[in-house]
Amino acid sequence: MHRVDAKIAADGTLEMPANRVAVPETVSEIAQNFLKAPRLPFPDFPALDNAEAWRRIVASRDKAFLDLGGERVQRQMQRAEKRRIADTDVYVAEPRNGTPRAGKLCLSFHGGALLFYGGALTAFDAARSADQTGCLTWSVDYPMPPDAPYPAGLDHAVEVYRAALKQVAPADIIFNGVSAGGNMTAATVLKARDQGLAVPGLAAMRTPELDLAETGDSFATHMGLDNVLPNSLMTFNKLYANGADLLDPYVSPLFGDFTKGFPRTWLQAGTRDLFLSNTVRMHRALLKAGVETELHVWEAMPHAGFGGIAPEDREVDAAIADFVQRAWG
Repeated sequence: MHRVDAKIAADGTLEMPANRVAVPETVSEIAQNFLKAPRLPFPDFPALDNAEAWRRIVASRDKAFLDLGGERVQRQMQRAEKRRIADTDVYVAEPRNGTPRAGKLCLSFHGGALLFYGGALTAFDAARSADQTGCLTWSVDYPMPPDAPYPAGLDHAVEVYRAALKQVAPADIIFNGVSAGGNMTAATVLKARDQGLAVPGLAAMRTPELDLAETGDSFATHMGLDNVLPNSLMTFNKLYANGADLLDPYVSPLFGDFTKGFPRTWLQAGTRDLFLSNTVRMHRALLKAGVETELHVWEAMPHAGFGGIAPEDREVDAAIADFVQRAWG
């Protein structure tokens, strides 16, 4: 029988001995292989004001995403068309299978730590969100650091939503975002609402980055366990916030006031996800505010899934589709 003897310090902190965490047999073989992949800790980062060095990091990370995704990502990207909406680049895509839901629109926000996967890569997010929701999708290429830190991206997102409302009723719009896109999803709702705009009908957030102060329990318990996010993102968070308070609700939407209005919400995380606390705390906060919301947690899943290629990833996509179907028919 496996046993771990933890010591409790005077302040209640647990001192955990070295522990071995096996790859579970409770997930698919593809997911198991993904969990066996080496963990790649973040390298040392340049000073926050070294914009050129950060541009190189962004370019390198974006290239790595393209190289890793290969033809699968390239095919998806080719399905989206770039348009200029509200002085912002927006990538527009329709679902691959079937006609888009009549009169409905998905406003999507890509992931990438509020730093990566923008520009042309936004096309990939557009195609995937269209397939998940079955809707005509606008994926917002929101400005990001180092050249456009907070609040630039959020302001552009609000204006794109404002433009969408000129074409589609708010009740017929779903916001969809993964990771940093979950941050943009929730923050855009809060800021647009506070500016007097109606909230959208639905919101779906996969493993959302809602707490840039990293106050939740899983930031300690899952550090190193999550092989997608093995380390804190605090350097990225500070670069994005640009001196703003990390607890500001527009920076960390988890701390927003949801009693003033928030859409019916679908939330997802995994049991190995560094952002698990973000997701479960958001679920509780929305429930306390009387917002209709549901939480889905996948076994052994790290941040953002098993690389998009495992059966479990397809289950996540199907669960979003089911959420939309139940809401809109």
